[in-house]
Amino acid sequence: MKTPQQLSASLEDYLEAIYLLSRTGKAARSKNIAEHLQVARPSVTAALRTLAEKELIFYKPYGYITLTEKGAWMAGRIVRRHAALEEFFRDVLGVDADAAERAACLAEHAIGPEITLRLTGYLAFVEAEKKSGHNISDSFEAFFKKHQQDIKASCRRRVEKMHSHLADNY
Repeated sequence: MKTPQQLSASLEDYLEAIYLLSRTGKAARSKNIAEHLQVARPSVTAALRTLAEKELIFYKPYGYITLTEKGAWMAGRIVRRHAALEEFFRDVLGVDADAAERAACLAEHAIGPEITLRLTGYLAFVEAEKKSGHNISDSFEAFFKKHQQDIKASCRRRVEKMHSHLADNY
């Protein structure tokens, strides 16, 4: 299928919300979308009109919203990207579930298909290693706890180096 034009992060969130609402048995109506995204209903109406113009949803005011074939394909990509990021943050890096969810929501808009594919492949690798008795996530967690202060110091040095490099070039 031909890739539709790029969507803003906000429109991707609306597409994802419609997809998730329709999959969980809740009706995809503007009221439900507003509640799901915690936004005002007029914002939802404007976004739905834009998505309909892009032929990603079927939308009539006061009716149910459904995804077109192209919209479902795109929403599926967004949901898979989000799920992979959330799983990576939570299960591999050991970030708590709420922080992992928030970070995935932000990061899902910034990564492309190649990174998503690699991330999904890495998650499959971690799972395969776990099944063969090598829990990479647990090994990382132990390493991180042991070296956390060194990691923070290294991060500060990298930031200082980057700032110094930028200052030298301006």
